[in-house]
Amino acid sequence: MNKIPFTKMAGAGNDFVVIDAKAGLDYKTLTKKVCDRTNGIGADGLLVLDKSKKADYKMRIINADGSEAEMCGNGARCIAAYIVANKKPRKKLFSIETLAGNISGEAKGEVAHVHLSDPTNYRSAVTVSLNGRTLHLPYIDTGVPHAIVYVNGLADIDVNAIGPQIRYHDAFKPRGTNVDFVEEIADNFVELRTYERGVEGETRACGTGAVASAIVSYLKTHPKVKNIKNAKTKVKTASGEVLEVCFDIVNTQIKNVWLKGSAKFIAKGEYYV
Repeated sequence: MNKIPFTKMAGAGNDFVVIDAKAGLDYKTLTKKVCDRTNGIGADGLLVLDKSKKADYKMRIINADGSEAEMCGNGARCIAAYIVANKKPRKKLFSIETLAGNISGEAKGEVAHVHLSDPTNYRSAVTVSLNGRTLHLPYIDTGVPHAIVYVNGLADIDVNAIGPQIRYHDAFKPRGTNVDFVEEIADNFVELRTYERGVEGETRACGTGAVASAIVSYLKTHPKVKNIKNAKTKVKTASGEVLEVCFDIVNTQIKNVWLKGSAKFIAKGEYYV
């Protein structure tokens, strides 16, 4: 029986199994088994730390359904903390290759800070017809695509019923989209619940969703701001943890995005293949 060393981690309630890359592994099949919450370890996804020719490290993100994601904000924080704890990086701020481009990370204990790639493809309103209603949903790609749905009474929203209808809607084909249900609590403070593409259900947190919700909400409440340094928005996730998002606006373009939050070590062990 083959054994694979693993670390179980969680970022703001988004949980992952973290492993070092190993030749010959079928990550799609492995991830489906590992993430099974009854017959596996149980997680939202598998994070694979690999060598990189473009950066100090490389992160692969495999969703629970076996699909590979371009980016994951909570996963990035977890992999940054994992690197600091296990790889003794020579730099305080080190680079990490992802399918969404190179990012940077740093960590101290169980708190990690990641510098993400600049968001792309922002649209203030994508028209979506749903159950006889016409919705105008903001959309932004923060490494992966996100559609934002502003609501009142977030706790009462049936995320797992409404989410898939938007996630697979023709307006977002062919990639589909993550769906963020957002309620504005105060100036520069929002609450978030996310239906995640690849997990195909609501997760307790979504890092790229927090970034998307923070940026879009800031633009919504500050429509005349064209240039600003260190714009900040706090995002309360379904787990109850508050993530901190910081970014610049340069000639109306979003730049220099940072995400800060927890990266907790849950357990270490060996998974039997």
